[in-house]
Amino acid sequence: MKLAEKTMQKRKLGNLEVSAIGLGCMGLSFGYGPATEKQEAIALLRTAVEHGITFFDTAEAYGPFANEELLGEALAPFRDQVVIATKFGFKGGKPLDGLDSRPENIRKVAEAALKRLGTDRIDLFYQHRVDPNVPMEDVAGTVKDLIQEGKVKHFGLSEAGVTAIRRAHAVQPVAALQSEYSLWWREPEAEILPTLAELGIGFVPFSPLGKGFLTGKIDAKRTFDSTDFRNVVPRFSAENRQANQAVVDLIGNIARSKNATSAQIALAWVMAQNSWIVPIPGTTKLHRLEENLGAANVELTADDLREIDSAVSQLAIQGERYPAAMQQMINR
Repeated sequence: MKLAEKTMQKRKLGNLEVSAIGLGCMGLSFGYGPATEKQEAIALLRTAVEHGITFFDTAEAYGPFANEELLGEALAPFRDQVVIATKFGFKGGKPLDGLDSRPENIRKVAEAALKRLGTDRIDLFYQHRVDPNVPMEDVAGTVKDLIQEGKVKHFGLSEAGVTAIRRAHAVQPVAALQSEYSLWWREPEAEILPTLAELGIGFVPFSPLGKGFLTGKIDAKRTFDSTDFRNVVPRFSAENRQANQAVVDLIGNIARSKNATSAQIALAWVMAQNSWIVPIPGTTKLHRLEENLGAANVELTADDLREIDSAVSQLAIQGERYPAAMQQMINR
């Protein structure tokens, strides 16, 4: 499978044009074990640009703050060629401290993010999780003001439910919704995707490779670094990994028939669901980055997609995708 061409296909998130595959940057600083060494991370980010990626996803919560600073430095030479998405919505940038989408905090986060990113505008500013204590109209209105001031270009939501999406979109058009979506988490298909199609909102799936599981590189015996959050994810218990191996085997069989890798099939499947879907797989390794970009060259036919859909629908995926406390912040 050849690598993606440097002139990668483009897709639209609302009115925002980005590369057909983006890069989720969280794992470079946070969540999946020790942070990547700084120069190594910068090299990876700059190589991504050279390979045609124009869409980079970060958040104040990734670190906190370290990931934004990393992207600011790495992408400075390419600032006008790339789209940087970041997020607000947690107290002090720390998810465990709770939610905070008060207008004054949104403004404070925007100003701080602009400094950390070393830029004069945030291309896409997401609410990281819906805050039930702040009316969505106030959140959207604050971002609308920031857009009018030129500090933000586009508004996004993350893990929001249909009601929140509609309320936000009525105040300030939402360019993109970011939520988990993959061959082993298809819940957005029920209500979210039809709503986005109706409203003209793009979809940005995070964890399109199932936090690494769908690559076929993680079996029941695999252990994770003590700082890796998959240790507390029910779906990643050893017994659930063993039970969920069937979906990995299915993807692997299709990959072999297509002369592709499992990761490429998993990403190609996500991208084939609609033209306004832009997955943001994350990685800390250059060879994985190049492998993921190869998904842009994998063509799944209508028959392939029917076969995959039929096979996956018969599999019962075991385990919740988040611990209970994190589940409560989803799809409000």
